[in-house]
Amino acid sequence: MGKFFNSVGRIEYRPDAGPEDTLVYRHYNPSEQVHGRTMEEWLRFSPCYFNMFRYFGTDDHYGNRFDGPHSPSWEDGSRSFSNYQRRMQAAFEFFGKLGVRFYSASDRDFAPEGESWEETCSMLEEATTMACNLQQQTGMRPLYFAADLFSHPRYMNGAATNPDSHVFAFACAQVKRAMDMAKRLQAEHFVFFHPRDGYQSPLQRQMYRDIQHMGHLYRMAVQYREKIGYKGHLLIQPKPFDPMRHQYECDAMSTMQLLRHFGMERHYKLYIKPAYSRMMNRPYYHDVQMASAFNMLGLVDAADSYPEVNGTSDICASNVRDATYVMKCYLEQSGMQYGYGGFNLGCRVRRESIEPRDMFHGMVLTMDTYARALRNAARMLSDGFFARNLQQRYISYKSGFGEKLDKGSTNFEECEAYVMKYGECQPQSSRHEHFDNMFNYYVYPSRQ
Repeated sequence: MGKFFNSVGRIEYRPDAGPEDTLVYRHYNPSEQVHGRTMEEWLRFSPCYFNMFRYFGTDDHYGNRFDGPHSPSWEDGSRSFSNYQRRMQAAFEFFGKLGVRFYSASDRDFAPEGESWEETCSMLEEATTMACNLQQQTGMRPLYFAADLFSHPRYMNGAATNPDSHVFAFACAQVKRAMDMAKRLQAEHFVFFHPRDGYQSPLQRQMYRDIQHMGHLYRMAVQYREKIGYKGHLLIQPKPFDPMRHQYECDAMSTMQLLRHFGMERHYKLYIKPAYSRMMNRPYYHDVQMASAFNMLGLVDAADSYPEVNGTSDICASNVRDATYVMKCYLEQSGMQYGYGGFNLGCRVRRESIEPRDMFHGMVLTMDTYARALRNAARMLSDGFFARNLQQRYISYKSGFGEKLDKGSTNFEECEAYVMKYGECQPQSSRHEHFDNMFNYYVYPSRQ
């Protein structure tokens, strides 16, 4: 049964499970063929090491929820290297019982910072060797790896955008070491998170210089990736705010513009957490749709957030309707167009959920939500009703003058001549309710 999670066996697929059987998959069947691939190939689930094993329920009102008798068996509450090693053993046991092939992690998940840069690097080297051995035993590898450029106090004013050049240099050195680790671990992606690269007040910032420094970081990462022969894809995760008042890469469009401005758009794609769209009062799926439209979608984070709470909550996804929107977009571009991709399980259980088995409940809930959404979206695409309705809505662009407009092969003078010839437009109904009703047909199928 394992050393750390003795009360939980391997999670199995049981579609006939009852309402209280919450440690089985009701919808996620890895080998099931859906729209030309298996569920496992489409979803490529990846539990997040940080949220499962380094987040201790700390909030603005209280510290570590594991202080006292509720500490899990692998935790001693210290920042010792031995505690990190024990935590890694527990993590791989946890991942294995979920039956997944991937996990996601950062450098500081594997080892603490030492008293010197040399000591830190030595511990990371040893931890990477341990992780490689565990990967070999379990057949797992990272869906993504990252450098933690936000947890340490040195990054309180940012990493690449820090006004202190020493901090920027330190961040670059840390990314270099993390990319070395990513190569050894055979991580499919390398992700850049920048939750502290923004501003609290524009009075304190030279904004263009800050953003230019981010461009320099991305350029150096591309150069180093090529130098060491790392094959993983480079990704950036946009986030609107929290903990900074405003983050420079606040959404998909701003991040794509930054990359284009610095000529980096060929080298990077986006890692989208749909829950962050809610923080900007946009639909859950907004940034997924925008990144996909420009062929810039790299990974999706399956965590959700409370719509009424304007901040990061990383709740376990349970909204099948929102997840179906995301999966529809995902399938329409055949997963990730460059052949990798997947869904990071970046959610965390609530601080009141203090039993180790609660961690499984959270992962199962999210995985089943997206597996069900995958089936819904696959039916939508197979039936073709949405494609036909959309084609009909845009039919005026298929021929004649509309086709010239669509291809950008006309001008203002020709447009005016067209209006003078044909007169006033005849408005067409958007049939908004019709589209929503069609969508509900797949999300909430009628009983047979």
